Formats: sequence, C-alpha cells, structure tokens
Amino acid sequence: MTSDSTGGTPARRRVTLTGISSRAWEHPADRGALTALRELRGFDDVVKAFFGMWNERGFRLSYLAGGIRVDHRQYPSVYARYAEAGAALDIPELPELYVEQNPMIGGKAIGLDKPFIVITTGAVQQLDEDELRTLLGHELGHVRSGHAVYKTIMMVLTRWATNVAWLPIGAIALRAIIAAMYEWWRKAELSADRAGLLAGQDPAAALRLLMKLAGGGDLSQIDTTAFLEQAAEYQGGGDLRDSLHKLKMTAWSSHPVPVARAADLRAWVDSGAYARILGGDFPHRDTDGDAKVTEAAKEAADSYRETFANSPDPLVTLARRLSGGAADIGEWAGSQAGKARDWASTAADSAARAARRRPGTNGSAEDQ
Repeated sequence: MTSDSTGGTPARRRVTLTGISSRAWEHPADRGALTALRELRGFDDVVKAFFGMWNERGFRLSYLAGGIRVDHRQYPSVYARYAEAGAALDIPELPELYVEQNPMIGGKAIGLDKPFIVITTGAVQQLDEDELRTLLGHELGHVRSGHAVYKTIMMVLTRWATNVAWLPIGAIALRAIIAAMYEWWRKAELSADRAGLLAGQDPAAALRLLMKLAGGGDLSQIDTTAFLEQAAEYQGGGDLRDSLHKLKMTAWSSHPVPVARAADLRAWVDSGAYARILGGDFPHRDTDGDAKVTEAAKEAADSYRETFANSPDPLVTLARRLSGGAADIGEWAGSQAGKARDWASTAADSAARAARRRPGTNGSAEDQ
C-alpha cells in the first residue's frame, strides 16, 4: 500500500489499496449472489450474445452526443477527483465518465462489455470535492463488482419475463424472483456505499453525501446527529403499521432509503471492517478465483441471521418471538444464492434458445 496526497483536500492523505478485490466491500448478501452468478461459466457470454442487437456502442453514443465526456480538459476538477477515487481503489484503467444535464444528485453505471459511468450536473454543482470523490468511488465500486453487467442483464431479463410467455416460470414465482432481485440490488447499493467510502476515505463526507441525497445540496440547516436519529427511528420506531408501510416502500425499490444507507455505513465503520481494510487486511484480486459459493452463502446467511436477531423493527420483533429465534431466516437466506444460480441458469438456457428467433432490447443499470 502507498499513500497519495495529490489534488483534492491537501491535508488528507488517502491510502492506495493495492490489489484490493471487490469482495472487500461487498455486502455478504450481495457477495453471495455475485459469487453464484460468477460460477455460471459462460452465463455472461450467452446473455451478452442474446443482447447483440442492443448495440452498447449506440447507447454510449447517446451520451457522447448529449452529455460531457470528462477528462483533463472538460470538468478537470471532476476528473481529478475521479482519478483520486480510482487510485485509492487501485483501478489502473478508469471507465469513461460523462456528465449529463440533471438537477438531481445522482450517478449510474451502464453497460455490458465496456461499462461506463454517468453523473449528473446536480452532483457536480452540489457536492464538495470529498463528497464527489465518494460518489465517484461508489460508481467505480459498482463497475468493479460487476453490478453494471449483472444489473443490466437481470433488469432486461426480468422485463422480458413479465411480457413474454417463453420463460418457464409462473406469474407468482416470477414476482417472487423479481422481489428477490430487488433485494439483491438494494444490498448492491450498500456494497457500493462502502466502496465510495474506501475511495474517499472520509466517513464524514460519505455521510454528508447521503444527507444531500435525502435533503438536497444545502446542509447549512441539517444536523448530522439528528439525521442519524432519523435513521434509528426509521429502523425501529413506530408499530406494526409502520413496518408494513416500510415493506410497501422498499419491496419494489432498487435503492435503500438514504437514512438506512447511512445507518448501514455507520455500522460497517463501527464494526472495525473499514479500519482493517485501510490497515491492509483485505482480500486481493489474485485470489478471486478461490471464492466459493458455499462460503459466500454461509456469510449471507450469517448476515441475515444477525440482522434478524438484532433488528428493532416491530414486525421483525414479532416474527422473532413467533419463530423463537433467527435460525430459520438465516437458513432461508443462505439458500438464496443457490436459488439465484439455478434461476440464472434457467434464464440463460431460455435466452440461448430465444436468441435464434428474437431480436435484442435495451438496458442499463441505474444508480445514485
């Protein structure tokens, strides 16, 4: 590991996490699904071939025509923050970066063969250097984890599945699968939040970014402690009616709410994982091939079990009392990686059969 102090905030030195694997920041539930998908040898190639008519180059061309490509000449300060985030995460070749006209703070990672990143003018205008570096690291985390590829694949497949009859899955089972995919996407956002923190290496800036996503760019009248109190109230306050409202709010959403993201990131820092990584204790890319589905599934089960056991949410508390503990939910969660692999295999087989008779479609993986 080395330290970098070029550009950005002069007083802050960021550690270069040499050789770091995306497994270092991936949430256990996210990592379990990703490991299962990665074990499907050839799955990416089959589905990418099926999407041949999508023309990723054409999609990129729309941003080349309608946005600003960031480099040392255009948005040079954004490019400097981008390079710093990439250096911290030890990414030698940065994806293309574009800025699109949009007043909201946000970003997204798009593509299959050669993913690229897009952030909004709202992010450029409303975020300070440390917050912007964190956001860019968040998007780089998506790319490094393969979320841009897998999100694009899964989003297109699930869209097709709702409209065509050739996918051999019933309507009720399909809704359950889509709900499970949304659950994975939400965990992928928590993973990317951790990547953003590792890229910026400033917990206060990472929290400010989430506060700005919730309340806009002006934090002069927003208090960090009060925001975290909101998070605690959201997670455990109210009664069963509030729990049901939260389920309705999140079940079909690809992003956790900002206060939940802030609470999870704070818990990750408090667990000591962030400090250990900065100290050099992290998995390396050259060992990614050794990752096993069974181990990832166990970590996912342990994570869900711990959440179920400790959650103050009224509905979870009731379920815990009725079930007599967290073992059942942990065992259920641990089986989901294998089910995801089985479903992905079925989807890939269906895609291969349909590729001979159906044109492709469009898709992207959006994020903020």
